Amino acid sequence: MPIPPRDCRARVSAVRTLARDVLEVDLDLVEPPALAFEAGQWISVPFGERRVRAYTIASSPRSASRLTLCADVAPEGIGSRWFRGLAPGADVRFKGPLGGFVLAPQDTRRLLFVAEEIGIVPIRAILLELPIGRPAVLVYGASEGRRPYDDELRARARGDAAFAYHAVSERDVVEAVRAVPIDAGGVAYVAGGEATIKEVREVLRGRGLDRKAIKWERFW
Repeated sequence: MPIPPRDCRARVSAVRTLARDVLEVDLDLVEPPALAFEAGQWISVPFGERRVRAYTIASSPRSASRLTLCADVAPEGIGSRWFRGLAPGADVRFKGPLGGFVLAPQDTRRLLFVAEEIGIVPIRAILLELPIGRPAVLVYGASEGRRPYDDELRARARGDAAFAYHAVSERDVVEAVRAVPIDAGGVAYVAGGEATIKEVREVLRGRGLDRKAIKWERFW
């Protein structure tokens, strides 16, 4: 059953810079003291009436008392300015968990992940829960210096022969998807910008994936 979202309060315990204009923030839950969620879900932060911003949870559901968020703060909108201003001790109110970009535990199909820039966040969370030896391919498109979790993903690829990692520029995501092996009976998770998602979906359907086997999460 889906986990129902609820109003939450947390306190910032740490802020880190992961890449150029990419920040990571740890939130220690206050109320409730722990939050059940699924890897790939997100929270919603209010900014006045009818104005909210979504932030994907980058951490594992096994850490239910502390959530880690990761955001691209380059756009300089209301959400970016707020995220840049977070500091240890700050209170954060939000609603969550939300979203259905998750891997069902009973799904044993071969996995293809495609991430564009900050779209890596939900995929990184899913990978944290993926057992070593589970066949999976990741295409990650972002420019040099703007690729959070790159070292972590390369380390996993070195230690897990079943995991293939392809880091490319954001301009080369679609071509990389054309080149990687595709299992027509597999499932794909695609996260990033709308234009790239559309192109990748077309490529994957052309290579034999069923429309319902392509999950996607739009970030812009």
